[in-house]
Amino acid sequence: MEYNEEDFLPLGGIQHFAFCPRQWALIYIERQWKENLRTIEGDIFHENAHNGDFREMRGNTLITRGLPVFSRSLGINGICDVVEFKKDPKGVPLKFAEGKWIPVPVEYKKGKPKENDCDILQAAAQAICLEEMLLCTIEKCYLYYGETKHRTEVILSREIRDRINGITKQMHSYYERRRTPKVKIGKRCNACSLKEICMPILCKDISARKYIDSRISEMGEPR
Repeated sequence: MEYNEEDFLPLGGIQHFAFCPRQWALIYIERQWKENLRTIEGDIFHENAHNGDFREMRGNTLITRGLPVFSRSLGINGICDVVEFKKDPKGVPLKFAEGKWIPVPVEYKKGKPKENDCDILQAAAQAICLEEMLLCTIEKCYLYYGETKHRTEVILSREIRDRINGITKQMHSYYERRRTPKVKIGKRCNACSLKEICMPILCKDISARKYIDSRISEMGEPR
């Protein structure tokens, strides 16, 4: 199956969906968003990476920033922070450079490596888009974390590819039905910038009176 361009969903949503399908739906279906310190710092960190006019040659590596990518098979599009093209006779030709090159996307993140695979899936999805666009095979990509100033290698295994395929199918299914799913409350809720909008407690099967009582308890006794 191939998606039409007008049906593409943002590639960056894969990270949100992997973290929490409800958070993804609130952002991309209900168009709700709330900034917090983490999101603002992340935007600032990405400013330089998204300079689409930047190209630099370092030895046998051509570095580009802000490269638009898409995948018709996954129905997504987005922008790569950085793509490093390694000169290699086994690579593919490029319109803007002589020779043959192997693309390696590098996704920038402000913090440090996470316990979950949200960042990994986002970076890997960029690689899959590049594979489809350039008709090549990409074996790995990287995540660069600003807090540790260190790269983490991501191998594009069959497991990761299948997970991305499954997530994008779910994303399109929810989006077509304009459905915001319920989720289980967990530790991730405390770190979510949409906690007050999401109100995850409403996902639990509780009565309206119990919910009101819990909110009053959180606010404390009146003075």
